[in-house]
Amino acid sequence: MLEFLKLRDVGPAPALEIAFRKRLNFLAGDNGLGKTFLLDAAWWALTRTWARVMLMPHRPPSDPRIEYRYGAKTGSHKHESGFDRTREEWIVKKGRPPIPGLVLYAQVDGGFSVWDPARNYWKGEGEDRQPAYLFKPEEVWSGLPQDEPVKLCNGLIADWASWQLEDGAAFQQLRRVLVSLAPSSEETIEPGELVKLSLRDARRHPTLKMPYGQEVPLVHASAGIRRIIALAYLLVWTWQEHLAAAALRGDEPARQIIFLIDEVEAHLHPKWQRRIVPALMDVMAALTGDHDIPVQLIAATHAPLVLASVEPRFEDDRDGVFLLDRSGARVTLTEQAWAKQGDVVNWLVSDTFGLRQGRSLEAEQAIEAAEAWMRGDRATLPAGLSTREAIHVELTRVLAGHDPFWPRWVVWVEQRGAAG
Repeated sequence: MLEFLKLRDVGPAPALEIAFRKRLNFLAGDNGLGKTFLLDAAWWALTRTWARVMLMPHRPPSDPRIEYRYGAKTGSHKHESGFDRTREEWIVKKGRPPIPGLVLYAQVDGGFSVWDPARNYWKGEGEDRQPAYLFKPEEVWSGLPQDEPVKLCNGLIADWASWQLEDGAAFQQLRRVLVSLAPSSEETIEPGELVKLSLRDARRHPTLKMPYGQEVPLVHASAGIRRIIALAYLLVWTWQEHLAAAALRGDEPARQIIFLIDEVEAHLHPKWQRRIVPALMDVMAALTGDHDIPVQLIAATHAPLVLASVEPRFEDDRDGVFLLDRSGARVTLTEQAWAKQGDVVNWLVSDTFGLRQGRSLEAEQAIEAAEAWMRGDRATLPAGLSTREAIHVELTRVLAGHDPFWPRWVVWVEQRGAAG
């Protein structure tokens, strides 16, 4: 597992470091503070490839460094890489990465990257090793080409159709994964019949049975469903191809899996956000089956529901939440003390997300003006909310009739309003 990552003179701060937990790791923080950057750096540390674009260091006279440590069966392995400005590349020791596990990286734009020790770990005599499988969003669906007639991956459309026609282990596993990733038992994700969509396209396209009675081709599904479907396919494809490659080489399957995922809640309705991380944990356990393979998840998130959803499963000794924050012009990275917040509003106003209230900005401003008025702090009131009457009118405009702030305000007005 990835144990430690330290960055100097690269990224949003002069220095950042993080000690990852063994199982669940959540990266939170405002946009632009470095969550995706940390995932990119973690992928590179584990695979020595770049999933997107190479991270460029700060300009001279900086001395950029990336330090990282990961655990394997042979113990912890620590590495440090500097940047060669002439060659414009990060320097690593020659040889194979010692990590013996699968590494997966789901990007927020729909891209996906896979590093497989059975397929990317070795180099046969006289042939080049495939460094990693890097899918652009459209390649997840259409496949990864190489020199003809070889194809690295057939893609979701062709593989799903083939698996469905065979109705073998891969398709049964895909069905189980889709059941796990569905938002509820009442709203299942169930494959429909294969259909031809166009005279110009010889392929038979997979469909989904929708709750309103239609079978919708996957290519026409919503953005949220497409992301869930792509995750399901790539998890099954990665594991099936890994087992097949390991069997061809006479090797044992991977001994660990590291799953990086950016904005795990992207495109998902709240009922899916509440389900996605527990579902992924169940899916990974189901995929690996009797192999008893530990899985480390490192996920960036902006969603309070995601963290609320893991409260029943969170383990202090194996899981952690890390916050990227800004103090003036300085970006910091700290592990948050874990505490159950109970609901989304409490998560919103926790240190992890940092909102003062879970209401609209206008409602927040009106309530703060009302609280200042009740404290007698009239000098801080904003223009337009400088009288009790103006505050009351604004509260009436922006708050729901059942808002819990109303009793405080009404009682204060009744008891002290005349004197105030």
